[in-house]
Amino acid sequence: MLKGGRLLPIFIAIGIGLAFPGIPKDKDLGALELFKGKKAEARIEAERPGSFTDLAKRVKPSVINIRSTKLVKHPGRGFWSPFGPKSPFRDFFGDEFLERYFGDMPPKEFPQNSLGSGFIIDEQGYILTNNHVIEKAEEIKVILSDEEEFDAKVVGRDPKTDIALIKIETTKPLQPVAMGDSGTLRVGEWVIAIGNPFGLEHTVTAGIVSAKGRVIGSGPYDDFIQTDASINPGNSGGPLINMRGEVVGINTAIIYQAQGIGFAIPINMAKQVLPQLKEKGEVTRGWLGVMIQKVTPELAKQFGLEKPEGALVAQVLEDSPAEKAGMQREDIIIEFDQKKINKMTDLPRIVANTPVGKGVEVKLIRQEKEKIVDVLVGELKEEKVAKAGRLATEKELGLTVQELTPEIAKHLGISESSGVLVSGVKARSPAYSAGIRRGDVIKEIDRQPIEDLQGYEREMARLKEKGDILILVQREENTFFVVVERK
Repeated sequence: MLKGGRLLPIFIAIGIGLAFPGIPKDKDLGALELFKGKKAEARIEAERPGSFTDLAKRVKPSVINIRSTKLVKHPGRGFWSPFGPKSPFRDFFGDEFLERYFGDMPPKEFPQNSLGSGFIIDEQGYILTNNHVIEKAEEIKVILSDEEEFDAKVVGRDPKTDIALIKIETTKPLQPVAMGDSGTLRVGEWVIAIGNPFGLEHTVTAGIVSAKGRVIGSGPYDDFIQTDASINPGNSGGPLINMRGEVVGINTAIIYQAQGIGFAIPINMAKQVLPQLKEKGEVTRGWLGVMIQKVTPELAKQFGLEKPEGALVAQVLEDSPAEKAGMQREDIIIEFDQKKINKMTDLPRIVANTPVGKGVEVKLIRQEKEKIVDVLVGELKEEKVAKAGRLATEKELGLTVQELTPEIAKHLGISESSGVLVSGVKARSPAYSAGIRRGDVIKEIDRQPIEDLQGYEREMARLKEKGDILILVQREENTFFVVVERK
């Protein structure tokens, strides 16, 4: 009856069922798991690309090479001695002689070239790239995939997110790349990076999304995509592409000490700032006016939280939207405008993307109880020197000044930030002869208080035809008057 034992497996299966009555007789668990495994393998096989050839070919015309040129000041050559600062020449000639003839020589300017990448986003010639690729550039050249070259102009820049928008003028048909949704990216998903590493045009590298939401300390709105697709100098500004041929990130940062670690700005962040860059060339952000810190497990325990979440308010700035709304130190913000604040770094991004003047609800925890406050979002004011980097130069006096920000004042050990900072003094100029030095702060001109760069320019224009000028100078915490003689 067994005919060579062919029915033996049936008896064994039945025997197992009788011996272990807890296992359902109508299911073969081994076969079920095998089926699930086959299904999972089939899904993974479907997601694994057989080749990147077609994808790279389709996206290539949208990726461009950027060559920028900017003028860099090389520090002036000062007095040098093989004996160092304690040179016997100082004893012989004296500091005044050496400083006058060898020290503080004027800096020289020379052109510096840099390489980067970018990608076309529409048929009008708009191109997205990194801000650091084109920042302070005197000349920007864009080279298309067919090697045709164009001059480009800067439309808008956002240093805080390292995003820039440039434009070329051409009647030639351009092929823009589709912009995807970086919010739907999954860790482990295949991506490719296209750019010009080390000037090697249109290099394609492949990898996966290694992590999302990385904070690497590059700015207040860090939210990087981490990838192991090779990113090298020259890749900056190029696209990170998903398997559908959509841009999901802008390649922007590498870690030189590591291998297989690169970072890209999520394309959703670029899409948020793009309309403002097009319209006004800069980004206006919402402002709450609090100094925050991470809620650690230790702090969560101290504040009676079940788990470490939210953003702890360490300081409420004076006359800020937060102060007007009644927010207090030790408040823990857990929701802003109906958006959950899971960790500290969520809050700056959400507040920044909130329209100025919008009224929002902020949910917070105060003394272990939930509380809702209404906040009218303000506008984040940028430091003028950081925003424009503007200098004022009086060539006749040999004097260059810039805005004095609170941060610079603190660095110099100055208690207040009114006045303008002397950023350069030309050797043997009237200002130098009067005793003004780099790092000094000009507080008054002709007995008129100087609050900022605009006030300095106004007073200098008023005194253009006057002879000698009385200037009040602050050096560290000491102030003194000098008279600058016009030649």
